[in-house]
Amino acid sequence: MAHPRSLVIRTFSPLTRVVAFAGVLLSSASAWDRHADCTGDYCGALVIVAPGEPDILLPPVSITAISRDIDEQLFRKLADIGMSGNTIGDADFQPDLALRWRWEGPTTLVFQLDPRARWQDGHAVTATDVAFTYDVYVDSVIASSSRPGLRFINGVTARDSLTVVFKFQKRYPEMFYDAVYQMRILPAHLLRDLPRDQWKTAPFGRAPVGDGPYRFVRWKAGETLELIADSTYTGAGAVTQLTAGEADATETLGPPQFVKQAQAAAQLAIYPYRGSAYGYLGFNLTASGDTTQPHPLFGSRELRRALVMAIDRNRLVQSVFGDLAKVPPGPMSQLSWIWDPATRALPYDSAGAARALTRLGWVDSDGDGIRDKGGRALSFHILVPTTSGIRRQYARLLQESFRVAGVDVQLDEVDFSLFLARAKAGQFDAVLNAWSTEVTPSAGIPQTWTAAGVGGGRSNYGRYVNPAFDRLVDRAVTSATSRAAARRTWRSAIEMFNQDAPGIFLFAPDNVAAVDRRVAGVTIRPDSWLALLRTWRIPADKVTERDRVDP
Repeated sequence: MAHPRSLVIRTFSPLTRVVAFAGVLLSSASAWDRHADCTGDYCGALVIVAPGEPDILLPPVSITAISRDIDEQLFRKLADIGMSGNTIGDADFQPDLALRWRWEGPTTLVFQLDPRARWQDGHAVTATDVAFTYDVYVDSVIASSSRPGLRFINGVTARDSLTVVFKFQKRYPEMFYDAVYQMRILPAHLLRDLPRDQWKTAPFGRAPVGDGPYRFVRWKAGETLELIADSTYTGAGAVTQLTAGEADATETLGPPQFVKQAQAAAQLAIYPYRGSAYGYLGFNLTASGDTTQPHPLFGSRELRRALVMAIDRNRLVQSVFGDLAKVPPGPMSQLSWIWDPATRALPYDSAGAARALTRLGWVDSDGDGIRDKGGRALSFHILVPTTSGIRRQYARLLQESFRVAGVDVQLDEVDFSLFLARAKAGQFDAVLNAWSTEVTPSAGIPQTWTAAGVGGGRSNYGRYVNPAFDRLVDRAVTSATSRAAARRTWRSAIEMFNQDAPGIFLFAPDNVAAVDRRVAGVTIRPDSWLALLRTWRIPADKVTERDRVDP
């Protein structure tokens, strides 16, 4: 039988966990005998459905969200973020590999590691592993996406086998967050001799050895990936599988019709939580294909502002998502702690947009419904990935909205690899893009919206640069003395950014997870939905025949 391509995580918690792709479920009646000694609430199998399979299971070079989800189960951090989501200071963080920590002066942070921690091949986890991990993450050859978040750390050294020392350039509010959240600790004894230019294709990434709550078993490409709980550890297809009893959980149900379908299933519990993504139409401020010149249209701040005001973003988000998304107040997801609906942004004002376009000389001189100036039609292309149904839907809604405003829009719909190549090279007029963010704006906004993210294949695709905005961002990241002060500075920065109109910020979806009601103790942390998976359990009286899976 054909199945939609999906990811299924099947868990004997904490004895066995299996991940399967393409809806393939593993079962073996004889396997139960091998786990006959497992009693109580932690012997069930949990099946989780999500799109696609990992790119690689090696955290510094893992790119896809599902890779990061699985990495979370295999590799530990020094400490982890608390349920409050507070990233300022260290008070709300929970110990993980580090039992405790202390500050030795304003820019020196010392961690004491848990002496019981072991790699799953039996070697002890040591401070040398932490120092090695830092060296890997900041290596330009590795080019980890977390590297910018470590830019204020001068170095990491092992004082002894269980004591690791972080030295910072200066004191700033999210020092602790950067030290613990950006890196998953790696086994130096297994990876030290691996050439750095070979990490993206390393065999280790297909058969990793970690120190987390689960250990790797096997990965059959396109079919199954299996993990087993480590006893030493101190879309529509998804909905169909869930309601059929073939799966137990999925991270996000997707469009509203799938949420309604899941809500109608008596065996499913629904868990809404703040989403980590936002989508936007980004203007290219430089000429397409020649980043040394201003874009003939979007080089004009006033034209960009007029185009923003021409779009009724609330109507669009309701049309696509219903009540399962919000219009973001700037370049942020709902997960971000700076989310504030009161942040000033350009309003929807079709009459004001029309007046502004006319004032700029864009009028319909020939009666064809499209504004023009000096013999040139007000026309541009939007770059759209064919892999995103949501963005393709938005592209058509935007095309029609702009047509009503007298603007001709053509859609360049391309596969994702070409989309990404063109976006990085600046070969577009406008790009319909989406970013997945962390809890803190410090991890994303500097990379995607300041001068630091321009060129070299980095993430400020539209080449928006405003030194005043950059200074406010730097002040918010490095100089704010409290979360309240940082929030005020971030709001000032975002309001300045919104007035410059480098893009139209369209949607910030909610996430809605679904979990079978037989699973108890479900707690979802919005920044990483599986972060607390080890606390989920399947009570003994809820174990089913499907749980009898060969590890």
